[in-house]
Amino acid sequence: MSESSNATGRTATKRLLTQNSDLRRIGVFNWTLPAFVIEMPDGSHFNVCPQAGVCAQLCYARVGTYRFKNVRAAHIRNLLLCRDNPEEFERQMTDELTHKRYVGKWIRVHDSGEFFSDEYLLTWLRIMRSSPGVRFYCYTKEISRFKRLVANDPPENFLWCYSLGGKEDHLIDLSTERHADVFPNVEALIAADYTDQTESDLLAVLSESPLVGIPANRIPHLLKKQGQETFGSLQRARDERLRAKKARAGQKFALAH
Repeated sequence: MSESSNATGRTATKRLLTQNSDLRRIGVFNWTLPAFVIEMPDGSHFNVCPQAGVCAQLCYARVGTYRFKNVRAAHIRNLLLCRDNPEEFERQMTDELTHKRYVGKWIRVHDSGEFFSDEYLLTWLRIMRSSPGVRFYCYTKEISRFKRLVANDPPENFLWCYSLGGKEDHLIDLSTERHADVFPNVEALIAADYTDQTESDLLAVLSESPLVGIPANRIPHLLKKQGQETFGSLQRARDERLRAKKARAGQKFALAH
């Protein structure tokens, strides 16, 4: 937790973890970063979601309240802390999680943002192991990073769900590995034999079925972009276009030489 002086001159403690309206309803706390490529205070740009694919154009975390000046500033402060001062971030987060308010509770790591580096993911794994009385979960498109660093030896209090719509979708075994896809509506996900997690976000990691269906947010311009497709089907179509483009380029190169 960080400290600042309030109007009375006393030191006030700021919590790192918050609760958005949806997660508060089910008693879950969350840690939030900005989404995708953002401009930092020094004018540089940083990609918080390296494996984002079609999801980058359909991401709810890049619209609405996430764009409010004060909200965005808070998310950037979080990023600066965990990216540029990981040891201090680990200390503050580990210390905060000792508070009794978190005992037996769930923490969603990233309702926006991603595990943008090995170091950052490893930091979170240490935090989790140091907080056995707290439970953690996440969605992630960092498939190869998780398979290298998490899957073979995960903390006992951590569950995750791979998320379609990213560059590494092809690394997910859709028949056996837990994953989430975003559908245009509930009817579409039920028709595809996915489990609806509308009742509780925790169903993403606690439902019996590994096929997790998420109805698209009712944001008109995003719904129009998505149409009747899912994030997964849109990503597969993009991947196929890229493969075809590379094949044509290869043929042209071969003919020229």
